Amino acid sequence: MVSPPSETPSSGVEYAYRASAIGSAHRFALEDDGISWRVSRRTGRWGYADIAAVRMSYRPMSMQSRRFRTEISHRDGGRIIVMSTTWRTLALMDAQDNDYRTFIVELHRRLAEHGARATLVGGLNPLLYFAGAGVLMLLLVAMTALLARAIVTGEWAGALFIVGLSAFFGWQIGRFMRRNRPRAYTFDALPQDLLP
Repeated sequence: MVSPPSETPSSGVEYAYRASAIGSAHRFALEDDGISWRVSRRTGRWGYADIAAVRMSYRPMSMQSRRFRTEISHRDGGRIIVMSTTWRTLALMDAQDNDYRTFIVELHRRLAEHGARATLVGGLNPLLYFAGAGVLMLLLVAMTALLARAIVTGEWAGALFIVGLSAFFGWQIGRFMRRNRPRAYTFDALPQDLLP
């Protein structure tokens, strides 16, 4: 959740989420000169100028279809992950859409304000994305061949099943691929489809 820091007065913004039902919360605070974080037993503080890259992506799960992820990389190779959902119990995951959006937008505003030269990218790694797109194209060809065979042999129930399965699969995977297409963005034009 986003809230003003409670322990010390600051102009910062905080965000926390639980990455698993049994683990401790991951906590982040945007402060005047950088981002401080606590992930399990690890803690750190990175100046805004030391942030090398920010990657935003869409990462749905079976329990939460509106799940977003931002990966923040430090110039020394370290990285921290900020997720838009939090585990409440072993079976329940809550969306924190407004708090996550506020935190990510403010992070970008502060990076720009401090003259950070971070690489800003949206979507998946291009190698993974295009490998996945290739597999999907092969699957499309196979499903089309199966559909054609079902129609030629008069297997109308099979053809209807293939059409229904393809439509459902296309709707689910299509949304994931569309939102996660690799691209660069700027501090003043965040990819809105990668924010809740």
